[in-house]
Amino acid sequence: MTEDLEEMGPVDYLIVEFPGNRMTGEGFPLLVDLVDRGTIRIIDLAFVRKDADGSVTALRLEDIGGELDLTMFEGASSGLLDQGDLDEAGAALEPGNSAAILVYENVWAAPLARALRRGGAQLVASGRIPVQALLASLDATESTPPSGPVAA
Repeated sequence: MTEDLEEMGPVDYLIVEFPGNRMTGEGFPLLVDLVDRGTIRIIDLAFVRKDADGSVTALRLEDIGGELDLTMFEGASSGLLDQGDLDEAGAALEPGNSAAILVYENVWAAPLARALRRGGAQLVASGRIPVQALLASLDATESTPPSGPVAA
């Protein structure tokens, strides 16, 4: 098992909140496309709902269903996520909303990760910049006058 882990790319997770428990399903074909192209590998995909009283409930695919066809995600569970993980994800949600929790391997980065590990390197920090924060930073940069000497 350790040898298999040494071959993997970085593993990330996402929690995507759906206000009012409204899932359109629009993103699911794009997720499948990422898998089909070998960009990512889904390790776990789970769904939760946070009720008005703050309780968090795990949802089965058929609970979400309705008009969405989610059969393509059946079996997309390694068992890595437990109830504690679902509760922690639920803590990030507003009451009355639901979420998808996706744990995935960045297959595209596996060759680089393997080479770095062979050389003794290890990841010591990681992060993600939300698009909204990036846009706010760029807007602030554009509205700030340039510093330094001013030409006459």
